[in-house]
Amino acid sequence: MRVMAQIAMVMNLDKCIGCHTCSVTCKQAWTNRSGVEYVWFNNVESRPGQGYPRTYQDQDRWQGGWVRTRTGRLKPRSGGRIKRLFSIFANPILPRIGDYYEPWTYDYENLLTAPAGEDLPVARPKSLLTGEDTKVTWSANWDDSLGGGNEVLQGDPILRKVSDQVRQEYEKAFLFFLPRICEHCLNPSCAASCPSGAIYKRAEDGIVLVDQDRCRGWRMCVTGCPYKKVYFNHRTGKAEKCTFCFPRIEIGQPTICSETCVGRLRYIGLMLYDADAVAKAAAVEDEHDLYDAQRSVFLDPWDPTVAKAALAAGIPEDWIAAARRSPVWDLIMKYEVALPLHPEYRTMPMVWYIPPLSPVVDVLRDTGHDGEDPHNLFGAVDALRIPMEYLAELFTAGDPAPVREALNRLAAMRAYQRRINLGEKPDGSIPAAVGMTPEEMDEMYRLLAIAKYEQRYVIPSAHAEDAHRLEGLGAECSLDYEGGPGMYQTGPFGEASGTAVPVQVETFHMLQDRQTADEPRRLNLLNWDGKGTPEGMFPPREEDRS
Repeated sequence: MRVMAQIAMVMNLDKCIGCHTCSVTCKQAWTNRSGVEYVWFNNVESRPGQGYPRTYQDQDRWQGGWVRTRTGRLKPRSGGRIKRLFSIFANPILPRIGDYYEPWTYDYENLLTAPAGEDLPVARPKSLLTGEDTKVTWSANWDDSLGGGNEVLQGDPILRKVSDQVRQEYEKAFLFFLPRICEHCLNPSCAASCPSGAIYKRAEDGIVLVDQDRCRGWRMCVTGCPYKKVYFNHRTGKAEKCTFCFPRIEIGQPTICSETCVGRLRYIGLMLYDADAVAKAAAVEDEHDLYDAQRSVFLDPWDPTVAKAALAAGIPEDWIAAARRSPVWDLIMKYEVALPLHPEYRTMPMVWYIPPLSPVVDVLRDTGHDGEDPHNLFGAVDALRIPMEYLAELFTAGDPAPVREALNRLAAMRAYQRRINLGEKPDGSIPAAVGMTPEEMDEMYRLLAIAKYEQRYVIPSAHAEDAHRLEGLGAECSLDYEGGPGMYQTGPFGEASGTAVPVQVETFHMLQDRQTADEPRRLNLLNWDGKGTPEGMFPPREEDRS
């Protein structure tokens, strides 16, 4: 047993409203630069939909992830070393800019400088790549208004697999949102596909990064990633990807997408896993067994044997304590409501999702039944507007059983808490029906519904004694490489796609103090976010004067 630590994330899809705040803040923090105008480390997809880039889940076309050979071993779907060598200078399996979208801005200058005339001036869309007039046809977050429409249904790779279960009648249309970032996999196929070895997985926290000094721009990693979350910067000639905001993680802060999430749907925590068991778990024969196989890799931080092995492997005691308080562990292993995205890619993803419990209460009530009665609710889970088979193709390689169990637990929590909110006596048979105790159901409700900041994000800080090692890794994946997000000037080619990054006056530690404090703290007006009352901004009240 070789114990390693992994920072992981769980997203509760029941809470996502599709506001795209996470996309915008991530864009401002990481990809508001020349050369990456089309890049979205975080995007929010509408389901059903074709995704971003278009049809990225169609691995017959894009050749991402791993495949199991007849000997029981794994190899990249895009081919082995010899095949990659022959196509190293001209990789044919890459999304084009049309599969992403051609980024654009508007000719606002025309609105300001157009001479007076009979016609109103307009701001024509201009391509950020060519500078010429362009026609806006789609973008990274485009399908919001088309969910369930014929245009989307025809292009959704997942929907093609379950076409018999989905009818295109208007009253049966369904829509939910799926936020996506890099999965920071335990078995990353992007790293295995890179000829120059530029993509690596950090030993201390499992975050997958790109060494900008070693990257040679072969773009094999773009092909190898089945989630298509590695992008090519055409200005610098380097690959870029989501960094899981590792500068924030190192000091105990959540990612910027989590920090700014309106629905508070993201949870971040530490998972301990057996690194020696990853390859065997990823290579199980039946794809339906991959969900359980990945769960078997995770180690119980409360097990004294695991804790002892973790200490021997150099994992600090406070990291082990953080793993014991991890909300990710609770949602994946204790309550079993979180599921991986496309385990059939065999990359062992570490961003998991709680499937959406689409509204069934109103439907039951309209039929004359009590929509909150647990017996009715459990029976209606199989008849959700969002087809069970569609969710299974997303999260469990087509096996509906784990999805059904997760939804049943969410439905049970709803029915159980409803009785308490109405002042009725708690019904212990409801949690028992889904294999839980009333105490566990209360804890799950608190975590999913009313958890505080420090309960949703349990992130151990990097240790000072590891500073020399982290500094070396930082040099390999510096934020200040030419054209990188650490360069707040105009970039290597004398231009930039966005405005200069504002100076951050407060430290990360002060930000954390403000987020977790019960009382408002003294603030700096230069980056005041509206919380509290900055001293000197408003006149004192009468009671304060006395």
